[in-house]
Amino acid sequence: MSGQPTSRVLLSVTGINPRRWHQLLSARREVVLEPDGEADPSITYAVVWKQRPNVLSKLPNLKAIFSVGAGVDHVFHDPGLPDVPIVRVVADNLTQYMTEYVVWRVMDHHRQGALYRSQQARKVWHEPPQRPAGDISVGIMGLGTLGRASATALLSLGFRVNGWSRTDRPMDGVSTYHGEAGLVPFLNSTDILVVLLPLTAATEGMIDYDLLGQLRRRNGLGGAVLINAGRGRLQRDADILRALDDGTLKEASLDVFETEPLPETSGLWSHPKVFITPHAAATSDPDHLVGPMLDQMDAFERGEPLRDLVDREAGY
Repeated sequence: MSGQPTSRVLLSVTGINPRRWHQLLSARREVVLEPDGEADPSITYAVVWKQRPNVLSKLPNLKAIFSVGAGVDHVFHDPGLPDVPIVRVVADNLTQYMTEYVVWRVMDHHRQGALYRSQQARKVWHEPPQRPAGDISVGIMGLGTLGRASATALLSLGFRVNGWSRTDRPMDGVSTYHGEAGLVPFLNSTDILVVLLPLTAATEGMIDYDLLGQLRRRNGLGGAVLINAGRGRLQRDADILRALDDGTLKEASLDVFETEPLPETSGLWSHPKVFITPHAAATSDPDHLVGPMLDQMDAFERGEPLRDLVDREAGY
């Protein structure tokens, strides 16, 4: 067909405002929010967040899919996902945001923020004992880019840091464990559990009551602590509430949940031992993420390989 545009970018997102993404992508590429028919030959790249099912399935010239979020499980929910490379978001500011969140929540639990807030509300002037950071072991589940950056920051503050991953991921200064055999020893050595795992068929629902029961409770904090800034469906919300109520957990900081937004009926909202943020630990910022996406598209067309590719078999 004469006049058919070529090499366009499909921006297919739901649940977020596409305006800024569209504006920035359009500075260097022609961008559309819908293809011209299900087999639009002009679409060569797709930038997605929870894309409409099957919107990518029949695009004959699609070269790569770019996720606008750190997680890619939303991409795999599409039953018509084509067999083309999928690129994860890796950006300095996203890593910085997550590191800030992890350090903030670890420090708040370590320095007894919940207790002090309770004392302030009751006008109580009391200084409890404070343990040094070196007495506390922070265990990070997931030693990818975000997990390793968080581990480095926590080491600099004097915490002992453990790490667990699916495969062996050694890291200087960190006691690392991996695989099924390493999970319980990792948990038994951890006081504050930080979850930064990807969501896959193997990890869905992994943070349950039995797993939380393996954390070390006799420690300088007076109990085990959970911080989840990974994916909501990694955890069982009801199991976390049970663990908080019976003392298996002392406290929890949760940025993600099984259902989002968190339903108003959830007991987590009002639980005195829970700190909630609305999936805000590391927000995808188009001003920082679009440039690297466009650079990758340009480089790929020069014959260079794509970076930060998702392993389809592993799911991340």
